[in-house]
Amino acid sequence: MFDYSSIALSYDSDPTGADSLLPENRAVYFRLKRVLDILCALVFLPVMIVIGIVLLALNPFFNQGPLLYVQKRMGRNCRAFPAIKFRTMRTATQIVRGADDPLEVHRITRLGWLLRKTRLDELPQILNVLRGDMSMIGPRPDYFHHARRYARVIPGYRARHLVRPGISGLAQVELGYAAGIDATAAKVAADLHYIRHAGYRLDTLIFWRTLVTVVTGRGT
Repeated sequence: MFDYSSIALSYDSDPTGADSLLPENRAVYFRLKRVLDILCALVFLPVMIVIGIVLLALNPFFNQGPLLYVQKRMGRNCRAFPAIKFRTMRTATQIVRGADDPLEVHRITRLGWLLRKTRLDELPQILNVLRGDMSMIGPRPDYFHHARRYARVIPGYRARHLVRPGISGLAQVELGYAAGIDATAAKVAADLHYIRHAGYRLDTLIFWRTLVTVVTGRGT
């Protein structure tokens, strides 16, 4: 596991922080990475379609309700975008969980647990990648209204939005699911580490560890 204890960047109070976090060589890498994102998304698009068809057949028995779930999340430059997922929870009229509340595990369906453990619930975000909202690898996007709270209280939170959010990321494979202010602060430190050190080697490592999670079902 990486050591993030020395990372304490406050983008809110240091307007020059963005330049030191994302030097030109990293900025160039993130621009070139867009081509790889599109190619990778096109490769996985048929997989997403097949899994979607299987879920359509299984949902009436194990996960009643719509196939997809769309949630407003905070993306690049702190702008909102609609993130697409395979639904894993029973439908609700509105989100009542606060920014520092634990996950509503009582709402997760039997099939939803499997999707979350294997991270296959995130697969429809391939469409977000093709739209340009997301990258294959990058900081995981938070629910927009929670993210606005985090941006006010967590140092460096805004800086993690200098790049496109990812379907998977360093914080996700290192720390797992983050719920609440403290866990999100640790996630931010990992995300800033990723932005500073992003490259083909680190992205390949994250991609590999994500595949291992899909195969072994060790996600949360």
